Amino acid sequence: MGVLTGKKAPLFTAPAVINGNETVDAFKLEDYIGKKYIVLFFYPADFTFVCPTEILAFQDKMEEFDKRDVQVIGVSTDSQFSHWKWLQTELNDGGIKGVKYPLVADQSKIISMDYDVLAGEYDWNEEGNLIFEGTPMAYRGLFLIDKEGVVQHQVVNNMPLGRSISETLRMVDALQYFEKHGEVCPADWHEGEEALVPTHEGIAEFLAKK
Repeated sequence: MGVLTGKKAPLFTAPAVINGNETVDAFKLEDYIGKKYIVLFFYPADFTFVCPTEILAFQDKMEEFDKRDVQVIGVSTDSQFSHWKWLQTELNDGGIKGVKYPLVADQSKIISMDYDVLAGEYDWNEEGNLIFEGTPMAYRGLFLIDKEGVVQHQVVNNMPLGRSISETLRMVDALQYFEKHGEVCPADWHEGEEALVPTHEGIAEFLAKK
């Protein structure tokens, strides 16, 4: 699995559904670079089981992401038409109606490959035909991108393992605290807790208070 942390986030242009019901043909990640922090997350497929719990959980925390100037963007290898249909389906029928942040369609699988979260790969068989080996879906990858377009945090879960949206918010808080104060955030740090100066003296002082 590739490590993108510390590197520029791969840019993309792709179809998407925005605002819960509007289909666009050319959604561009670069439109948000320099303007907002970005939480870009991949999920395996529409109309599945773990995926709606994550997608709805992000929506439930949207006020918290907005307060932190974060744009949430979801991506799967489904089409924009599948996204749109799922977004129109009521929750009690297995849908995600009410989700407003963008859902990007990666039918070509190029975005998933660029972020190295695709659960399979293209190859040639003995007859010279292009085939796909593995599962043509994305793992549960998540990438926190700063306003310079650099990936500052990434995590990739296998398909059965849902993510923690609270942990995502914690990582946003840690990044923004470091950017503002220059102090680093120790294990299990949360907003309002003491951070530490990145020196030998700073860590010694911090540990002495534990």
